[in-house]
Amino acid sequence: MDLGLAGKVAIVTGGSLGIGQSVALELAREGANVAVNYRRHDKEANAVVGEIDAMGQQGMAVQADVSNYADAQKMVDTVVEKFGRLDILVCNAGITWDGVIWKMTEAQWDAVIGVNLKGYFNYNRAAAKVFKDQKSGKIVNVSSINGMRGKFGQSNYAASKGGEIAMSKSLAKELGKFNVNVNVVAPGMVLTDMMATIPPEFQQTALDETVVGRFATPEDVANLILFLCSDVSRHLTGEVIKIDGGQYI
Repeated sequence: MDLGLAGKVAIVTGGSLGIGQSVALELAREGANVAVNYRRHDKEANAVVGEIDAMGQQGMAVQADVSNYADAQKMVDTVVEKFGRLDILVCNAGITWDGVIWKMTEAQWDAVIGVNLKGYFNYNRAAAKVFKDQKSGKIVNVSSINGMRGKFGQSNYAASKGGEIAMSKSLAKELGKFNVNVNVVAPGMVLTDMMATIPPEFQQTALDETVVGRFATPEDVANLILFLCSDVSRHLTGEVIKIDGGQYI
C-alpha cells in the first residue's frame, strides 16, 4: 500500500532513541525526509541521520531543548528553510521523574511538565502556523495510557500526558478546516531505554496487566504512527489510540 509519504518532510522530537528513532527510520523507509531533534544524544542522532541518508532520503539532526519556546521555533524555521516545507510533526520527546505527591519537589514537577507538556505545545504551535498556511499537515503526539488512567507515583507524568491529550483534541478542532489532522498515540509499557530504569517488580506488574503477555517494541508503536502520518488516515483526527497489548483494559 502506498502511504503517500514520498517527498514529505517530517520532524520527530526525541528522534535519537527508542520510539522516536523507530519513527524517524520508518518514515524514511516510506520516502520521507526527516529532521531528528535531540538534546544530549548527538552520536545517536547522527547515526539515525546516517541510516536515513543511506536509504536515499535526506536526514537532518538538530539539537534543541524541546522545553525552550525559541528552540522549537528555530528548529521548525530551519527545517522549512532547508526543505521548503514541513508536512509531518511527531512529538515524542519525554522524561520521567517519579515520586509520590507528598515527596515530589517543585523541580520534579516543573521538569516533567516543561518537557512533556510545554515541549509539545512549543512544537505543535510552531508547526501549526506552517500547516495552517499551506492547508495540510499531520501532527501525532505520543502520550501514554497513564495520561488516561493515572499512575501511582507519576502525578507529574500523568498530568503532562493527560494535558497532551486535551491539547491535541483542541488543536484537532482548530486545525481541521485547514486539512490538518491531529491525533494521539498512547502506548503502554514499551521496550525502550527508559524502561530499563523501572524496577523489575513494576515491569512485571505492567506485563501482568497486558492480555497478550508481552510489551510493545518501538517498531510496534512506530507502525501505528506511520499510519497516522499517511494519506490513508486522512479522515482520522482528534483520536487517542492506545497501543498497549490490552494493558489499559
